[in-house]
Amino acid sequence: MAEVELVSSSEAASPPNTEDMSMMKEVATRTAGVSRLEMCIQCGTCGGSCPSASAMDHTPRAIFAMMRAGMREAVLQSNTFWMCVSCYHCVVRCPQNIHIADVMYTLKGMAIEANQYQDSTAADFSQTFIGMVEEYGRSFELGLASRHYLKHFPLRLTSMAPMGMGMLARKRMSLVPTRIKNMRQLKTILKRAKELEAKQ
Repeated sequence: MAEVELVSSSEAASPPNTEDMSMMKEVATRTAGVSRLEMCIQCGTCGGSCPSASAMDHTPRAIFAMMRAGMREAVLQSNTFWMCVSCYHCVVRCPQNIHIADVMYTLKGMAIEANQYQDSTAADFSQTFIGMVEEYGRSFELGLASRHYLKHFPLRLTSMAPMGMGMLARKRMSLVPTRIKNMRQLKTILKRAKELEAKQ
């Protein structure tokens, strides 16, 4: 009787057994501070610690392995970094002290630049949020939610009205955006950050 080899879905989706470190080096370089990305030992602690792992098509561990294998397009089309909620559980528990959440931010930016994401919902939300921070220095919740729901979930907008009215009544949300003080300083910081990013 022939033996049947059982292969798990995670093993079936594993990257080829070759190395192309160019993407990993690029991500490490573009990540703020010292990412320690090259120190990943594939232990899986990050995925086991992540509250959003069940919604990800690949765990962070798998994404790092895919980067090491040069699977650039597959990495940038993944939903993994869009599902990251920046809780930093993975960072705190990583035995190699890899700055995983910061790497997820880098991958978001790279996916937007390359126009490689499969679903524009999260990317559009991110861009709208960034635009508001650049304009006002902070998020404008009513404007952010309105734009997001009108573009992606127009039929759900009415169901959000009771929550919105409650937030307005308790003064937890404003009808009009307000700018932070010293907006000029923030614009200078953001301009310098973009200049530094362009040099990388």
